[in-house]
Amino acid sequence: MRGVTVTGMLAALLALACGAGATGQRPDALGLVRVVGGLSAPVHVAAPRSEPGRLYVVEQAGRIRVVERGRVVRTFLDIRGLVASGGERGLLSVAFHPAYAQNRRFYVNYTDTAGHTRVVEYRSNGRAAILRSRRQLVRIVQPYSNHNGGQLAFGPNGRLYVGMGDGGSGGDPQNQAQNRSSLLGKLLTINVDRRGARPLISAIGLRNPWRFSFDRATGDLYLGDVGQNAWEELDYVPRARLGRLQNYGWSRFEGRVQYSDRALAGGELVMPVHVYPNGGGNCSVTGGFVYRGTRVAAAKGRYFFGDYCSGTVWSFRISGGEARDVRRHGFRVSAFSSFGEDARGELYLVSQSGTVFRLRG
Repeated sequence: MRGVTVTGMLAALLALACGAGATGQRPDALGLVRVVGGLSAPVHVAAPRSEPGRLYVVEQAGRIRVVERGRVVRTFLDIRGLVASGGERGLLSVAFHPAYAQNRRFYVNYTDTAGHTRVVEYRSNGRAAILRSRRQLVRIVQPYSNHNGGQLAFGPNGRLYVGMGDGGSGGDPQNQAQNRSSLLGKLLTINVDRRGARPLISAIGLRNPWRFSFDRATGDLYLGDVGQNAWEELDYVPRARLGRLQNYGWSRFEGRVQYSDRALAGGELVMPVHVYPNGGGNCSVTGGFVYRGTRVAAAKGRYFFGDYCSGTVWSFRISGGEARDVRRHGFRVSAFSSFGEDARGELYLVSQSGTVFRLRG
């Protein structure tokens, strides 16, 4: 449920004030090439930087599949018996330790059979997970079935970042996002190299961060936060500011618009660098990556994002802390669940219907 509807007149007036609908229409030659199909509800793609030519595809029900040369070659992890899947629940992401080639450690984020979030470390033998190596880092109780967040990614400081939604329902009824005693509605960090390390709050004020990433060239953070029912937002935090507490504004703000009278609970306020209106086929932002591969010269340095429902894909460049040259691209991805990067920085787009695509020039 996305919550109480903002009136159409207010949305229209604010679209003019915020420039939310001003996504570019400039045509380009970018397109997609199909990499693999026949997957079961894929929701994430990742790869350790030590393994060029290999993709790890997360299936929502609880498996990670290894893809090489356009086909599934084996199952890397199968924890379907531990996972509640469906709707916004499931096995939601995987992240490989920066030293995975040496220590074989990787991390998964999933909702357990009771619907609560677990972040767990496993080791692999280089081909498949060693199930007995399981080490739980955190368990977070979820009051509702939606807004689980679910993204894992290592930051430039070597810590694991965990994106947590506000716990669900609509309008953040328990004000979790601005409650600094709660881990819901937060961006968390964990020092996975220290046994017993507890999650620390890096940012507050998130509704449902559906995919964030760190630019592999600069270390800057890009984040897509799903809106209530009026605005979808894209956020940017330069690397130099990552050590400070950030506040993304929910539920005081939805996008750039005031949503409630709730007070902000401190931190540096992060306002979106780009918003677009919910409606007209759009329903939920899917955050992506800054392209740093070598196959598509025209995409270099551009941040790509999309919408789950419409399948539309856009991109922009950050300049002076602002989103510039916003473009809507001429291709779509149905049930657009995620982006991903391979070892070389090539960009992948994931359809929950079962297909993974690669960006091409």
